[in-house]
Amino acid sequence: MVKNNQYRNPIVRQAADPFIYKHFDGYYYFTASVPEYDRIEIRRAKSINELGSVLPIVVWRKHLDGEMSAYIWAPEIHFIDDKWYIYFAAAKASDKKGVMFDHRIYVLENLLSNPLEGNWVEKGQLKTSWESFSLDATTFEHRGLRYLVWPQKDPNIDGNSNLYIAELSNPWTIKGKQVMISKPEYPWEVIGYSVNEGPAVIKKNEKIFISYSASATDYNYCMGLLTSEATSDLLDPLSWNKSNVPVFSTNYDGGQYGPGHNSFTISEDGLEDVLIYHARDYKDIEGDSLNDPNRHARAQKLNWKVDGTPDFGKPAANTK
Repeated sequence: MVKNNQYRNPIVRQAADPFIYKHFDGYYYFTASVPEYDRIEIRRAKSINELGSVLPIVVWRKHLDGEMSAYIWAPEIHFIDDKWYIYFAAAKASDKKGVMFDHRIYVLENLLSNPLEGNWVEKGQLKTSWESFSLDATTFEHRGLRYLVWPQKDPNIDGNSNLYIAELSNPWTIKGKQVMISKPEYPWEVIGYSVNEGPAVIKKNEKIFISYSASATDYNYCMGLLTSEATSDLLDPLSWNKSNVPVFSTNYDGGQYGPGHNSFTISEDGLEDVLIYHARDYKDIEGDSLNDPNRHARAQKLNWKVDGTPDFGKPAANTK
């Protein structure tokens, strides 16, 4: 365990949408959006602090044209039924320029024990109820069932993306109908864009928590939280209670702006939960915030309140 939770923040520079999975081989596997949005990389290390100093391995590159040819966003690496999977979002290139906000969800598979080796096979698009903007898929298992949670644009609802959940029949196929569990509705969720995105799941204290990110990707970006009892029907929207205030947001005193798109992992000794997220260390951005590369991956201990809910605290200042 890192003494006094002193992670070397940022842990990886220019790594938006960071995802860390700690495997039973003792390695942390790290993926994130790269500034060029053109490839998927994996880093692995025995400690979170080492991730920034190891060489990333490119495991997949965008297509030259057609589907999966532009704006490769938010890869996540998962180990399911003794196989490796990467979920990611991609758009189509049009006249050599990608069409922003026309993403779909795709899945890669690797059968080798070491995901840095071998070929990643494209399993194709993960089909949802509509052919509309969709991204940031994550997956988790609960009581023998596997679920997918993701943001998508409903053509009949104003806004950019809502959060949906569905059961999976295999890692790339939805079983049954998808159900909306959150949409942007509070003032802090609709600044710049009406967004619920970047879901991340953690199970603790007989509850299931889904954190997510809201608003534009500048200093207004922040995180909300959904909570369900572990015994509830996760496909029932009424099972999910939504916080009416953000649980993690810009820390002006600490110089961290627009924290979000998080994931969860565990400490090296397995005793503590760790919050992984990105943030910038400056407020003002020239041009489109999505073109600014300096969303850095960061880590800090996730605490827990006496009522069993997560205490995210504030984004920690850069390590001196």
